[in-house]
Amino acid sequence: MERDEPGAGRVPTSRSNALGDYLRARRDQVRPEDVGMVAGDRRRVPGLRREELALLAGISTDYYLRLEQGRDQHPSAQVLDALAEALQLDTEATAHLHRLARPAPRRRARPRVERVPVGIVQLLGQLPLPAFVTNKYMDVLTANPLAAALSPNFTRGRNLLRKMFLDPASRESYLDWERTTASVVGGLRARAGADPTDPRMIELVGELSLGSDRFRTLWARADVGYRPEGTGGYLRHPQVGELLLRKEKLDIARTDGMQLVIFHAEPGSETAQALALLGSLTATLERERAESERTQSARTQGEQARRERSES
Repeated sequence: MERDEPGAGRVPTSRSNALGDYLRARRDQVRPEDVGMVAGDRRRVPGLRREELALLAGISTDYYLRLEQGRDQHPSAQVLDALAEALQLDTEATAHLHRLARPAPRRRARPRVERVPVGIVQLLGQLPLPAFVTNKYMDVLTANPLAAALSPNFTRGRNLLRKMFLDPASRESYLDWERTTASVVGGLRARAGADPTDPRMIELVGELSLGSDRFRTLWARADVGYRPEGTGGYLRHPQVGELLLRKEKLDIARTDGMQLVIFHAEPGSETAQALALLGSLTATLERERAESERTQSARTQGEQARRERSES
């Protein structure tokens, strides 16, 4: 009989046993009554026991134990499908389970600096909407001025996850922080599944798990993928008020997980009007900044010219 180990108390960041970690986390989420079993009075585990899951999947308890402990990390597609059905996984979570069982990809040397394609940078400058680019670790690689005006979190060099979970002040900018964080962690797990041995991803998950109870609880739930109800940008802005934005995430071809993130509003809505006002305010500030820079540049050039004349 296994002992009770509540899921929220673990930090599942193992490099070598991503499949076993995920199976255990999902097993914790399924109650016996969800699958037609009787829980009993002396139950000490939060979800299914190993032998119960093995029975539902039609495999031996010993073989399931080998999977969970990482002694067999590449089961057949049939076994994975049976486990997914027993765990009541949806399509995206099932695909994630299959990805975890594949051999780890051959690691290529990563460039020190991730370069956003030139065309995307040009597009950002022309878009009349808040937009920025992230990598798979949710670092903001570049952003247009309207995105930075929408939230200081959407500026180059920020990590969206660290700001969301480790900065208490950041929470105030979200109208529905609980729903947003649940969706974001599901999206992160989907990204992490592409390469479970990625050392930087493992380090990031560990840092967030140690620093945030909310992240640790959500990661232990092992949900996979962004949830439709949590993908909007429901934000609170100090100048234009509450914004019920829609958010689109577009994969950027021929990059290692970069995404273009664009916020937009329902046409004719109060949010659309507020976003237009923010755009006007931002454009005014950008013009003033550009004019100040031109003035400063002209002053510097004039001073340099005077020095050169005096020295000649």
